[in-house]
Amino acid sequence: MLFRFANQDILWLLTVVPVLIFAFAWYTKRKRRQLAEFGDPELMEVLMPNASRVRPVVKFSIVMLALTLLIFAAARPQYGQSEHTEKRQGIEAVVALDISNSMLAEDVAPNRLDRAKQMLSKLMDNMVNDKVGLVVFAGDAFVQLPITCDYVSAKMFLNSIKPELIKTQGTAIGAALSTSIRCFGEQSEASRAIILITDGENHEDDAIAVAKHAKELGIHVMVVGIGKPEGSPIPVPGTNDYRKDRQGNVVVSRLNEEMCREIAQAGSGIYVRCDNTNTATKAIQKELDKLGTQEIETQVFTDYNEQFQTFALLALLLLVIDYFIFNRKNKAITRLDIFGEEKK
Repeated sequence: MLFRFANQDILWLLTVVPVLIFAFAWYTKRKRRQLAEFGDPELMEVLMPNASRVRPVVKFSIVMLALTLLIFAAARPQYGQSEHTEKRQGIEAVVALDISNSMLAEDVAPNRLDRAKQMLSKLMDNMVNDKVGLVVFAGDAFVQLPITCDYVSAKMFLNSIKPELIKTQGTAIGAALSTSIRCFGEQSEASRAIILITDGENHEDDAIAVAKHAKELGIHVMVVGIGKPEGSPIPVPGTNDYRKDRQGNVVVSRLNEEMCREIAQAGSGIYVRCDNTNTATKAIQKELDKLGTQEIETQVFTDYNEQFQTFALLALLLLVIDYFIFNRKNKAITRLDIFGEEKK
């Protein structure tokens, strides 16, 4: 079993406890010194028969313990099972997603990039036992999420993607495919596929050669073209204007279907165009289902169980007990000598 605090930063509040203890000790000592200056301690006890030295200390200790438990509760204590390895039947897939500025074109709704995200989200919903990784690219490419079976994290990373992640603009599809190939690591028994989603515009490197290399490694390259061949202007975020070239002409981004088909053919995969329907999603899912599934070893963590309720209830119980303890002696229960005080 593993134990942890989900909000560990809250534990810094525990530093307040020793400060309060020091302040209480200083105040108690100062108060006793003042009483000693006022008169003889034994005489003062006679004059104040209901005063107690023990009860305030007990009450303060209970409050401090309750405060400590409440801080622990706020830090969200959790426990769960340790990491273990499971074997699942599935494939390994890496999504290479184009996030260049041209993906903001609105020839598919709401725009090319958001439509691609919607499609990928639906694909991930059907990847029950598969592993998925995410590579983003424009003029350069990098791994956004290594191959994992954690679809919650995959969707979280997917939702955070935007063109600003890569400053260098362009469409380096070859670099994206090379980066995707490296994501797979060592040779695997599972079937492997790269799902390339792009508008194919401003193609800069030899993506076809890289796709052929992927095929030699047993990796299928599937290409999803997003957009329309007739093209669409590219909105400038935060304005009502469109991107223009150096001559001041509005830039029209067009889907390069010919290049997309060539890459898919070189990578022994399929090409499909994504529009405002679910046709592309179904086609890619059908192709993935055709791939042979092998056992995949994956590291699995059992979900943690929240335990803050226990700490909160104990703190509440201590505060209730504190409420019924008086600072002064109660004549009705003094005979019980609960706090070990001498009966007067």
